[in-house]
Amino acid sequence: MDSNSNIVVVTGFGPFRQYLVNSSWEAVKELSKRGLGKNIDLRIMQLPVVYQKAKEQIVRIWTTLHPILTVHVGLASSAKAIIILEQCGKNKGYEEMDACGFHPEGGCCMLNGPEKIESTINMKTIWKNISVEGIDMIFSRDAGRYICDYTYYTSLYYGSGRAAFIHVPPLSKTEQQHLHVDTWDFSMGNKSSFL
Repeated sequence: MDSNSNIVVVTGFGPFRQYLVNSSWEAVKELSKRGLGKNIDLRIMQLPVVYQKAKEQIVRIWTTLHPILTVHVGLASSAKAIIILEQCGKNKGYEEMDACGFHPEGGCCMLNGPEKIESTINMKTIWKNISVEGIDMIFSRDAGRYICDYTYYTSLYYGSGRAAFIHVPPLSKTEQQHLHVDTWDFSMGNKSSFL
């Protein structure tokens, strides 16, 4: 790692299953508008809900950008108004098919990799010290054995633990409709006429 690096990479995921608008990517795009301060070079990236392609992009992040930290944001489809702070990634148990109908060989992320990798960021401390009005936040040690957990483990592996993972709830139907209207208005070049 370049000791002078001030790059922080934040990723979200693209559409999958019934989630044509993935709340994780929408959250990351919103963060990019706000930034992380003038001394942080924030880079954002959308990951596909495909094991191998997501893994390739994570490896590329760590080997080419050399960030000081990578934060991954994923959609927790079962969560309702809950943000989940994940502490570790697991290496095995990936049997669920991805968006292309594949899963990792042997259900494993890294052959001969450790069973789990802990983040160097104490997510429990963050959980105890942060509150978001109207949204509950919980701490977790199980990111779910799907693309989210797989991505997190890969990032922890290549980033020597310098990664974090945050699960966000799905967007409500109202939020999705609002996003579709904003996108359509913007593409028509006349957003203000609909406000």
